[in-house]
Amino acid sequence: MDSRLMIVRRAVLEIEDGMYVNLGIGMPTLVANEIPETYNVLLQSENGLLGIGPYPIEGTEDADLINAGKETVTTVKGASFFDSAESFAMIRGGHIDLAILGGMEVSEKGDLANWMIPGKMVKGMGGAMDLVNGAKRVVVVMEHVNKHGESKVKKGCTLPLTGQGVVHRLITDLAVFDFTNEGMVLKEVVEGMTVEDIKARTEASFSVSNDLKTISYK
Repeated sequence: MDSRLMIVRRAVLEIEDGMYVNLGIGMPTLVANEIPETYNVLLQSENGLLGIGPYPIEGTEDADLINAGKETVTTVKGASFFDSAESFAMIRGGHIDLAILGGMEVSEKGDLANWMIPGKMVKGMGGAMDLVNGAKRVVVVMEHVNKHGESKVKKGCTLPLTGQGVVHRLITDLAVFDFTNEGMVLKEVVEGMTVEDIKARTEASFSVSNDLKTISYK
């Protein structure tokens, strides 16, 4: 299974029936296609849409229906449209149950860096800074190491922060971590990986759950 699809399918398990969920740009948007049809879940976008559906079939796209990442989307029955002020009032008012966001770096303290790399063009910080403070639960999805083989799970983030101590759960292609008052805890590992394998690929310090499990995708 493709590593990104592995991450997405594990992230879907964080969603419960009846939730209001915000999906960040990039990999998190793929979660929309994997939510069980039996679930009554409303996906919210910062640009003013509640009730996002799966990506449209090629040839059926509507250029006026886009998510916060400017990708064409579909809507579900009962979807509603509103301005960005109303959208951010939902987020800041604590009405989003779960935010699934991409990450560039996550620290062992649950800090998140995901909005810019210095020296590279960025269109804006988007809604991530509001989401990490307004959503009831924040789950970050990202690959465990970068293209140079360096860990993205850091002792301390080196990129500009989106928020400090805001991550509740981190899902990578190798492992699942929780962030608690006692620190960062390894909860699940991908099949075939050992704790030592994870430590070798992780800059951050972490403890190991007494109930360590193999990652399940269903």
